[in-house]
Amino acid sequence: MENTDLRIAQAASMKNIKEIASNLGLEESDIELYGNYKAKINLDVMETLKDKKSGKVILVTAINPTPAGEGKSTTTVGLGQAFNKIGENAIIALREPSFGPVMGVKGGAAGGGYSQVVPMEDLNLHFTGDIHAITTANNAVSAIIDNHIHQGNELNIDPRRISWKRCIDMNDRALRDVVIGLGGVGNSLPRQDGFNISVASEIMAVLCLANDLSDLKDKVRRIVIGYTYSREPITIGDLGVEGAVALILKDAIKPNLVQTLENTPALVHGGPFANIAHGCNSIIATNMGRKLADYVITEAGFGADLGAEKFLNIKTLQGGFDPSAVVIVATIRALKMHGGVNKKELGPENVEALIKGISNLEKHIETVKHFGLPYVVAINAFTSDTNKETQALEDYLIRSNHPYSLSEVWAKGGDGAIDLANKVINEINTKENNFNRLYEVEDTLSIKIEKIAKIVYGAKAVEYSSKAKIQLRRFKKQGWDTLGICMAKTQYSLSDNPKKLGRPEDFVITIRELRPSVGAGFIVALTGDVMTMPGLPKKPAALNMDISPKGEAKGLF
Repeated sequence: MENTDLRIAQAASMKNIKEIASNLGLEESDIELYGNYKAKINLDVMETLKDKKSGKVILVTAINPTPAGEGKSTTTVGLGQAFNKIGENAIIALREPSFGPVMGVKGGAAGGGYSQVVPMEDLNLHFTGDIHAITTANNAVSAIIDNHIHQGNELNIDPRRISWKRCIDMNDRALRDVVIGLGGVGNSLPRQDGFNISVASEIMAVLCLANDLSDLKDKVRRIVIGYTYSREPITIGDLGVEGAVALILKDAIKPNLVQTLENTPALVHGGPFANIAHGCNSIIATNMGRKLADYVITEAGFGADLGAEKFLNIKTLQGGFDPSAVVIVATIRALKMHGGVNKKELGPENVEALIKGISNLEKHIETVKHFGLPYVVAINAFTSDTNKETQALEDYLIRSNHPYSLSEVWAKGGDGAIDLANKVINEINTKENNFNRLYEVEDTLSIKIEKIAKIVYGAKAVEYSSKAKIQLRRFKKQGWDTLGICMAKTQYSLSDNPKKLGRPEDFVITIRELRPSVGAGFIVALTGDVMTMPGLPKKPAALNMDISPKGEAKGLF
């Protein structure tokens, strides 16, 4: 019988979460139990540990993803397990999986094989209800907006210029654009509306970027929900419901503690997408991990052009820390796809395509070097990799003087990343860390966008739609020029065209729209056809899912 991720996870020997917490130095009073294997950690712990030395943060990123798989989360989990195997005190910090992709095609975010976070079924379904709370908070704001208009519209909100959307944690293309308020006067004012997937909600972003409950409430207060008839911005603070929103999120803001298959502690908290949001787990979980362990190993969504760029430019700034090293994950299968091989033809050896596809890895390495950080390339091994292909990739890395390690975390768990762990520690201890962000706070929004597009993507220029040009002028008048930039771009390509794999050249990035996320501290710049509400594939993963009479999950990866 095939050893699927789910089967491996169900056979795991988990420790009671109280024991995992105790090994981190936490008292029973510091945690709130969600059964035997999940717990939330109270925020008071940060005050207790405020004088303790903070640990180092290691970011795991990757090349541009392909259907062939990269294994970024799997590498993160395996590396954390390997750190503890060599006697280092490490904790893992991951995002929570969104229900939409779990039901769709992407899968969960708990790792794979023998490098997984457990309980895997809980993580990929409802977990501790954080995303449900975010959904509720988001939709409470929507209800307050429409009620405010219905009750006389004291704030003079223009119904045509409400930017706030409802949300649901599901891929549902039918909800992208809807009309609400039909059915007569008693059902409020008819207007056009739409839904985002919950992980694209600004509520998710502010929860993940808040440093504490007060900071969360302040960020929520600044969220812009629309404009008056005279085009002045309206915020949640103007509606007077920031306190209610923070109250809904009072438990969701607490990090979740779980464990890996090898009982390494893991903080799984927050889950913004990296192609339409900032793609990182919460600042609270990361900073709490820095106090609970000597090393925090975390990941950022998709390739270094998306998650890592946002982690380094946005999260580290708002979280008040500098990373110590970066791991860049690549697979031979994915590099062959970047070299022009169709997914169905990945089985046969193809060194020529591999060498061509290395250009994608090369660009991501250049990006990490531009940030001034030590790095190690992790070759995530697949059984289909041939000796010649592996040798060709290793030869390139040796010639180019890139530190690397062959990682076998899916098959071997922590044992498969011991060499990687030692090399990461060596890079931290022997290489200079000259971390610098790409842009200054004082740079204009257009300069920030141009730096990201040219330095990280390799674009030759940036063009703006007429709508985006008008928005740039208006945002400057509002004083939003000092905010960061969160690019919404396809994850599959360095460009804004998902079909241009490898390392495209001479391309132009087109900004079609800008959306203010003032509460989160950034402006979202939408490129290409990126949508904030995904759709399900022709054959959703949900078709393979089932449950046994005893309540055991089936078909969950």
